[in-house]
Amino acid sequence: MQMPKPDIDVIRRRDEIIAALREIVPGEGVIVDQDELRAYESDGLTAYRQLPLIVVLPEDTCQVSRILRYCRENHVKIVPRGSGTSLSGGAMPLADAVLLGLSKFKKILEIDYDNRCAVVQPGVTNLAISDAVAKDQFYYAPDPSSQIACSIGGNIAENSGGVHCLKYGLTTNNVLGLEVVLMDGEIVRLGGKHLDSDGYDLLGVITGSEGLLGVVTEVTVRLLRKPETARAVLVGFPSAEAAGNCVAGVIGAGIIPAGMEMMDNPAINAAEDFVQAGYPRDAGGLLIIELDGPEKEVGELIERVVKTAKRNGASTVKVSESDEQRMQFWAGRKAAFPAVGRISPDYMCMDGTIPRHQLANVLGRITELSGDYGLRVANVFHAGDGNLHPLILFDANKTGELEAAEAFGADILKLCVEVGGVLTGEHGVGIEKRDLMPVMFDEIDLNHQQRLKCAFDPEGLLNPGKVFPTLHRCAELGRMVVHQGNLPFPGLPRF
Repeated sequence: MQMPKPDIDVIRRRDEIIAALREIVPGEGVIVDQDELRAYESDGLTAYRQLPLIVVLPEDTCQVSRILRYCRENHVKIVPRGSGTSLSGGAMPLADAVLLGLSKFKKILEIDYDNRCAVVQPGVTNLAISDAVAKDQFYYAPDPSSQIACSIGGNIAENSGGVHCLKYGLTTNNVLGLEVVLMDGEIVRLGGKHLDSDGYDLLGVITGSEGLLGVVTEVTVRLLRKPETARAVLVGFPSAEAAGNCVAGVIGAGIIPAGMEMMDNPAINAAEDFVQAGYPRDAGGLLIIELDGPEKEVGELIERVVKTAKRNGASTVKVSESDEQRMQFWAGRKAAFPAVGRISPDYMCMDGTIPRHQLANVLGRITELSGDYGLRVANVFHAGDGNLHPLILFDANKTGELEAAEAFGADILKLCVEVGGVLTGEHGVGIEKRDLMPVMFDEIDLNHQQRLKCAFDPEGLLNPGKVFPTLHRCAELGRMVVHQGNLPFPGLPRF
């Protein structure tokens, strides 16, 4: 995985940069010791590692603003980092860049039930928001499997989803406002507590921008009331393909579950060994389908789901009879990633999205690719919205297996695009999928995307080397735009 060549001049100026950052963040907020830097050398994509030049841990928005302004004025690259749970290398450090850690931004600033929202700092974990409002029967809908650890700022960067995104949407559908620090140090506010803002949808632009446009320092999220009833159906099938057909059948019947997750046999057994959730070990495919809403409605929908499952060859069907049993059904799925970590020295978690009707076809093709590469794969899916998470199992200590896993993963993502899907559903592009962007976008598409990047970060200092396979200088893109006679993003509106 190639990254931009380090700027030797910046590396030579390290002591000068350290002194300047210590003026901004006094005390222990600037980390320079090599052993201490080691904790930041990778994110959740641990196959790739690089020590950062320096780590700085600001405590407030003013410090973030001063750090970014200093870096721009002195042409120093900067990589924002939340909890470091990114699975695409989005927070991977650079040898000539300051790593800006936001772990000290961990306060829930306001809970506003009248407007059904909460104002939080970006270092607050996803699950902490729901925990803070649970006593009043509210919750925050996006719930990625890493929600106990991942930060809300990282969720903004990657537009994270989770098991309930089918009915309640991704992060972008549940964020109302942001405070963002731009590369020149300017602090801007986008959105607020209201549902919609006029003008450009800059809130939507920042959400999912992978740290390339600005640094988020405050987030206003939507809170939802807990539904009256929630029940889950655990359904085993002889094959993963049959489970995939059932997914299409449920959605085709006009039923929108709160969540619909799928696992194949290797993932089922790994999760059952780890959690003992009561999964059928002999099933080739497993679906967890949750329905929520008024009790009577949920009861009727469960009957329809069970009938659909049986029509598609279900071998086992369990319906939760208590909230504890429902949570037990989910426990195995939530623990699937660490569970698979117990059966393989290493694994690579992919993230592509396909049309639902292609699930059975893609599962079959992944099985064929597994045989071609000689590597096992455990499949975990957000089945309702077609978001695949194949876990490719390998041993990095065996010569060639990492490279084979990378090639296998690339073929899975190419397959997703081939059948009408996209390269990523919620993990982002980062460095993992960066070189596959031309599979989905042509040069014109990529240039337009980079023009947006240039409007926010003209020098290309924020998280460089991520997302785009080839970086153009903004001046080059500007000349191209002028030649074409239009300038879609002449600059960011002032606030």
